[in-house]
Amino acid sequence: MEIRKTKTSDTDTLMELYRQARKFMAEHGNPNQWGDSYPGRSLIEQDILDGCSYVCTKDGRIAATFFFRTGEDKTYREIYEGAWLNDRPYGVVHRITSDGTVRGAASFCLNWAFSQCGNLKIDTHEDNIVMQNMLQKNGFQRCGIIYIEDGSRRIAYQKV
Repeated sequence: MEIRKTKTSDTDTLMELYRQARKFMAEHGNPNQWGDSYPGRSLIEQDILDGCSYVCTKDGRIAATFFFRTGEDKTYREIYEGAWLNDRPYGVVHRITSDGTVRGAASFCLNWAFSQCGNLKIDTHEDNIVMQNMLQKNGFQRCGIIYIEDGSRRIAYQKV
């Protein structure tokens, strides 16, 4: 598998991956995290323009996608019911999903992101048990609770 920056021409493929992810999440007890329209096309297009959207490919086909950036994430400034593992500079992953056809694709993406910075933060919805299990399997530690811009509560994880 390989990681590369997303191209504008990949947008339709990414939108289909996110559509499949919303369906999967709803079928596995997590219908509210992304609802029926998140992330929107304009957000994905902005991620690509900002150089923060990546894809994981296998045999030239996109198997997974995610947002990755180093630097502060304002939603991580305050953490409740716990604490971050450290205050060092970090990277952040958002909107990670795979098409489910390549075993371990999402873990490959997380490991790649961690290799870029050595200090990685991520969050997920309390109903997203699949993601929570994957994060723990990949060495992330549950640190506490954060609140995202819309006021929703998320479980925060970090790997150092």
